[in-house]
Amino acid sequence: MKIHVYPYNDFVIPFLIGCVLLFTICIFKYIKWIRRFSDEQRDVIRHNWFSWKIIPAVWEMIREGLFHVRILKKNILLGIMHQAYALGWFLLIVVGAIESRDAFHSLQREQNIATVYELEKQNGWYVRTTGEEKNPEYLNQRRYKVETEGGIARIEYKRPFYVGIFYRYFVHKAPASFRQHKLYSNLMDALLLYVFLGLTMAIVKIFWSKILGMRRTTRHTLVDRFSKFSLWMIFPLRLLAESVTACLYGNGGFLTQAVGNMFDPMIVRGLETSLWMFYSLMLGVFFVTMPFTRYMHIFTELLLIYFRKIGVKEGMQRSGYTYFELNACSRCGVCISGCPMDRVLENHEIQSVYLIRSLRNQEHGSRIKLIADNCLMCDRCTVDCPVGIDLGSLRRMTRDKGELDTTGNYRYLDKKQIPFNAIGRVVYFGGCMSHLTPGITESMERIFNAAGQRFWYMDKQSTICCGRPLQQQGFLRQAAELRQKNTDMIVKSGATMLVTSCPICYQSFMKEYSLDIPVMHHTEYIDMLIKQGRIKVRHDDRRVSYHDPCELGRGCGIYEEPREVLNAVTNLQKTRFQREKSVCCGFNLGNTKLSIEEQTAIRNASLENLTSKPVDAIVTACPMCKKAFLHATNDYPVRDIAEVVAENLIN
Repeated sequence: MKIHVYPYNDFVIPFLIGCVLLFTICIFKYIKWIRRFSDEQRDVIRHNWFSWKIIPAVWEMIREGLFHVRILKKNILLGIMHQAYALGWFLLIVVGAIESRDAFHSLQREQNIATVYELEKQNGWYVRTTGEEKNPEYLNQRRYKVETEGGIARIEYKRPFYVGIFYRYFVHKAPASFRQHKLYSNLMDALLLYVFLGLTMAIVKIFWSKILGMRRTTRHTLVDRFSKFSLWMIFPLRLLAESVTACLYGNGGFLTQAVGNMFDPMIVRGLETSLWMFYSLMLGVFFVTMPFTRYMHIFTELLLIYFRKIGVKEGMQRSGYTYFELNACSRCGVCISGCPMDRVLENHEIQSVYLIRSLRNQEHGSRIKLIADNCLMCDRCTVDCPVGIDLGSLRRMTRDKGELDTTGNYRYLDKKQIPFNAIGRVVYFGGCMSHLTPGITESMERIFNAAGQRFWYMDKQSTICCGRPLQQQGFLRQAAELRQKNTDMIVKSGATMLVTSCPICYQSFMKEYSLDIPVMHHTEYIDMLIKQGRIKVRHDDRRVSYHDPCELGRGCGIYEEPREVLNAVTNLQKTRFQREKSVCCGFNLGNTKLSIEEQTAIRNASLENLTSKPVDAIVTACPMCKKAFLHATNDYPVRDIAEVVAENLIN
């Protein structure tokens, strides 16, 4: 006779229901979102879904999904908290599965019919036979015969996947051949302590967020709070359940056995199954609520990393990829601390974490419009985001004001802007703001001439916008029309390179246009000229601080070239907030809601950072930033890099 042994108790039902619903809902949502990918995004997936790019994708999924390396680099305490939850819980599951597998292999080796009786009696295991002998009464009679008459039965121990989760309950007494029992028990207790470290830090963060290096925590919805409560209850209930079982049967590790020894076996005997039931119930509740809360990020972030690594990008319009980005946000609150709207203006309502929450909850009306529009678009939140969500694109999509009619608005370009025959030349695009700070464009003309570079000053006679200000404000269709007009002129000119002095224009030409010629910001171009020896510059004794423009630095990653140019001609001083942490000048075109007083407050905070050390001048690489700082101080000269280089040219 063959006996199949299944460990089972009714308390596993909530856990099983939660698992089924969790994976059913997640798979349904993921399929729905993938079907909404744009044609371009689908083509990228089709060509790269199983290419060499999967290797770095899998590595980043492991690194960020379990170890949270990005958060560790930005905030080590916050990173430890997230890592303790993710890695600790994952290892509890893995080690529990390994432990249960080894224990069942040991049971299989013993092949003792008495062990079946003992397991069923002590642990409530469900035992059934194969073939026709499925009647419990027959099984009891057969057992009696096997035991009394010395018969032989073949036993197969089946290990359902939930056994590793509830192992201490189902294996009160480890098999005699399972020598590693105590080692596993102590390791599981150590991992449980590791998770408790993250839980304790999460509780501390709610009341004293500054201890963990955060200005404040995010505010969550009622559903999020309910789900968080169930998550927080999982591990204390597991500790209590395992400790009570350890009290009754002595199968605990160093922690659970120590806690269990504090109980009276006569008192807690009737509580054992109830505690395991509550533990299973909290697991089930958390799994059921997860797809509808911020905890959906646990799985979604991994898929987002995969898609991003194989080349999928956010488009101009909302697509299925957008929903992966929205649901990959854990609402950790990292994006709040660096936001100048929060840090300087004490505006705690409009950060990207709340925009994402509103979009996920499908909110409409004036509130989400206020959140979307009241932003500097400085991209500080984007570089701070540990998940790498394209927060700027999400906000621009939400700002979409494509309903306005602009038919014929750009006919002036056809009449006034006749493409110059610039074959073999450089196209120089000053940009709207550069015309308001003519010292920049005049300096660039001097630099072109000093380098012997023939160029076409594309927007010298009449100001032409690159289209990005329209894009930032949500006029997506109008911006696309303007980009097409400019593209036609540049293509017809026959130029071999485009150089611009405006970071706003630079980012637009780089990311929103599809030009077949190189595009350079003038800091990159000047750095190239100096290194190639096409211009000669002298080094002076001025001490200068450099302001990284938002669109050039965080927007395009241009940090080194401006510094190399300034080190060649001056003495560059470091500031506290620089590179990706640079403070916005406050006067960009991303926010039309701020008053002059509010813009001025942000600018002053940026200026304070730039002058925290003794300097002789403030240098930037953006006409907008230069204009903002010029109105702020008479104590320090404000220069663009092009002006500093032009002043130091050696003829």
